[in-house]
Amino acid sequence: MIPRTIGKKIQERLFKGKVIIIMGARQTGKTTLLRSLMLPSEDTLWLNGDEPDVQAVFENASSDRLKAFLGNHRVVVIDEAQRISNIGVGIKLIKDHYPNVQVVATGSSSFELANKVNEPLTGRKWEFQLHPLSFQEMVQYHGLIKEKRLLEHRLVYGYYPEVVTSEGDEKAILKELSDSYLYKDILLWEGIKKPEKLVKLLQALAFQVGNQVSNNELSRLTGLDGKTVESYIYLLEQTYVVFRLSSFSRNLRNELKASKKIYFYDNGIRNAIIANFQPVGLRADTGALWENFLMAERLKRNHYHDHFVNSYFWRTKEQQEIDYIEEENGQLLAAEFKWRAETKAKIPATFLKHYPESQQSIVTPENFESFVMGEWEE
Repeated sequence: MIPRTIGKKIQERLFKGKVIIIMGARQTGKTTLLRSLMLPSEDTLWLNGDEPDVQAVFENASSDRLKAFLGNHRVVVIDEAQRISNIGVGIKLIKDHYPNVQVVATGSSSFELANKVNEPLTGRKWEFQLHPLSFQEMVQYHGLIKEKRLLEHRLVYGYYPEVVTSEGDEKAILKELSDSYLYKDILLWEGIKKPEKLVKLLQALAFQVGNQVSNNELSRLTGLDGKTVESYIYLLEQTYVVFRLSSFSRNLRNELKASKKIYFYDNGIRNAIIANFQPVGLRADTGALWENFLMAERLKRNHYHDHFVNSYFWRTKEQQEIDYIEEENGQLLAAEFKWRAETKAKIPATFLKHYPESQQSIVTPENFESFVMGEWEE
């Protein structure tokens, strides 16, 4: 197994009196991670929230009924807990009546699971987020030199664990994920009546990676009204398929103030959606792949290392632009992403004039390690 960065943090929280909640898209390795951390099988009860009999146990849960169900197990793991209607109340009953039992719940939809556990478990839980594998995790697994050699491969196929560990089968695995499994929680949501429109929206978002996204334009491309487009994007965010970047504005009248960009958590999923697995050297969208890769890796780095930041892009009405702005402890960091190191790039003078204390960097394949793994380098 490839060690996961948050594994140690989760292990440190076990049997400390709180429920453990682990969120992340389906197939990112939540169950595999937990099996590496849990007690021997005779002490651990594994439940799958997708199974009807497990759902039934929690429908009319009582402390006595749950006790009979739990038996002498010291750990209860509930996979895909968002599929259980009363899961928050059920977990609270276990926590309050059987405090020596460690409950761990996983979910692939923060929209559903958060609504069900936040109020019942206020003050009773630790939350973690598990992403696809990261560049840093792979460096720690088999070294920096090997992982850098695989950079172009990662830009095309991404970092889903099964993709990384199944050399030669990457396309088939990504096709299965992108066809249905990754969106299972969205397609089961009662408001999704036309899954083909969801696919059209995903394709439109995939082709617009790195560009500003307009709901009106997406509406025209998909045949969905603007309100539905925004609702679907929100659900895709809540199920860890995409994430958004808002525009940064502070001092300038001509800064764009209400724009957004959409990125995918994984390059492989993005490429599967548009059915393009061509090598980097043959593609016209290499810049977009590079930008999406860096954005996703920076997000993982910040989440896993507890960097609480605000992230943006910057653009003016005159189309001056910076790919990435990060705000942490009052300090601004500005980065431009360039796939070819020889490409001339610089931070716009307008930005430097109005934000003179900011730190700047041009991120290329020659220096990106510090951006995705550690401290920022100018």
